[in-house]
Amino acid sequence: MNGKWISSGLQKKYLKYVMALLLLALFLSCVGVWLGVHRNVISVIVDKYEFMNEKMGLALDELYQNTDEATAACILDEGVQKSLKNKGLEETEKTALSKYFAYIDLDHVAEYCYVDNKKNIYTKSYSKITYKDFEESGFAEKLGDDYAKTQWFWAEDKLFGKEDRALFIGRYVHSMDYSHEPGMLFLKMNADVFSDLVEDRRKSADEIVVGIADEDGEVCMSWCPEDFEIPEQTYVKVKQIAKSRESGMLLEEKQIKGGVLSAYRQGDSGMIIFTLIPERVMSKGMGQIYMVLIGVYLIVMALAVVASVYLSRILTRPIQKITKTMTAFDGKDFSRTIELHTNTELDQIGQSYNELLNNIELLLQEIKDQQRELRTSELNMLVSQINPHFLYNTLDTIYMLARINGEETTMRMIQALSKYLRLSLSKGNDVVTVEEELENVRCYMEIQQIRNENLFRYEIESEVDTKSRRMLKLILQPLVENAVKYGFCDIFEGGLIRIHVWETDGRLTLSVYNNGIPMEQETAEKINALGKLPVSEMKNSFPDKQRGYGVVNIITRLRLKYGEDVEFIYEVQKDGTECIIRLPVDGTKENED
Repeated sequence: MNGKWISSGLQKKYLKYVMALLLLALFLSCVGVWLGVHRNVISVIVDKYEFMNEKMGLALDELYQNTDEATAACILDEGVQKSLKNKGLEETEKTALSKYFAYIDLDHVAEYCYVDNKKNIYTKSYSKITYKDFEESGFAEKLGDDYAKTQWFWAEDKLFGKEDRALFIGRYVHSMDYSHEPGMLFLKMNADVFSDLVEDRRKSADEIVVGIADEDGEVCMSWCPEDFEIPEQTYVKVKQIAKSRESGMLLEEKQIKGGVLSAYRQGDSGMIIFTLIPERVMSKGMGQIYMVLIGVYLIVMALAVVASVYLSRILTRPIQKITKTMTAFDGKDFSRTIELHTNTELDQIGQSYNELLNNIELLLQEIKDQQRELRTSELNMLVSQINPHFLYNTLDTIYMLARINGEETTMRMIQALSKYLRLSLSKGNDVVTVEEELENVRCYMEIQQIRNENLFRYEIESEVDTKSRRMLKLILQPLVENAVKYGFCDIFEGGLIRIHVWETDGRLTLSVYNNGIPMEQETAEKINALGKLPVSEMKNSFPDKQRGYGVVNIITRLRLKYGEDVEFIYEVQKDGTECIIRLPVDGTKENED
């Protein structure tokens, strides 16, 4: 209780006497521990384990050398070399080559995949991997530009379909006789590949932490005592080491929060092995020191209690009033406030409590509003949970029937609708590429053109790389829908919808123009003002209940995704209406991670 009131006012005497004793005890304990014992304990413990990290690093070097020799032996195999020739292998030879990799001279190989230069896949008999599966795994890019270097990488298993993270070993396989395109060999190692590396050395030191990280500093595996959690600073320091790209002992006896850290980097693979000696290991043998400190603190606490009792006589009456009022608060009656006139900081506490009640009341109302919105969103989510695959298959069947019957218009509309639904669902992703968003709105306009023959034509122009830029999905389609529904409501032909995408001042800019009946200037100004309101107030600010709902939905989603750094503007022109949207650059570039 006392610790909350050490500031000023009535607490001056408490601060003068009690804090003096606490600071004296803290000073004596710090001097006794750090100058008398702690340094010597750290030195002794660190000396005991100083060679362990380097020895494990050398073992990691040896493991890499073994993998390099094993993959080199595979390259020299007669069957492997024959698979790279133009003629290729017979089926019996392919079967024999697949079995060959199961017996390579390397421990802990869980899976293997060899791809020759003719896109043939060689794996275990039960592995059903196609070349398309191999391409989609992205493993080919892991080999980089090195001619024949054995590459290690820690990655998610997107090749064998196990969906776990493991160590993979890859290498280009070049022909020894001809200048052909190379093949590629990948080995998936099981979890024991690292366990065996450190197990023997940890048996004599099971109180320390041992970990292995990849070349980017991501910790692949770690071993630590059951009741110990690796400090966050350890992971941060390992990531810093990974950026240096140096090899050998990169860190020796580095004191960090939680212990002493050492790290070794294997030069060829980039893998990092580190050890952490926890603080508790270095604190053994200091029991007597801690007992002395406990005794000092008990004495100080006793003195602090005496002083607190003396000062509490002065503070009791207003504090009891505060306690009684706060305890009686049932979470419903917000009118029971505190009125104090002690000319001390307690008056400020009472005022702060009154302000807190007011804020809680406002917050509860806001939570109730959010809960109503959440229930509406959950209902909409349940309605939208249809099986997209069933829907796609059904549309494909209808498309084939229309094709058999020669119904070209029906075929176009079904094909546009199927593509529109696929792009709209986007596998549940909220963010899509600009290319996908433009394709989505293009499909929608194709459907509208079939429904409203000769009503309008459309143009789509983009000045940016639509494949790499990303944006929130289903932004353009509601704007086009409004253009058809309201802009072209009084015309029968000659309409134009023009969509333009470009970049200005590092921001992605999109515009939707239609040459229909111009929007009323007053309505446009009300819509433009929506972007400056808090998101919670937008739902009650529809400029037009019919037309405004879709626009407010767009602005709300943009604000929730990109914050206030987004612009949404309607411009009324003599020959139509244009809507302009500007998105921040950070929200439009594809994440390279």
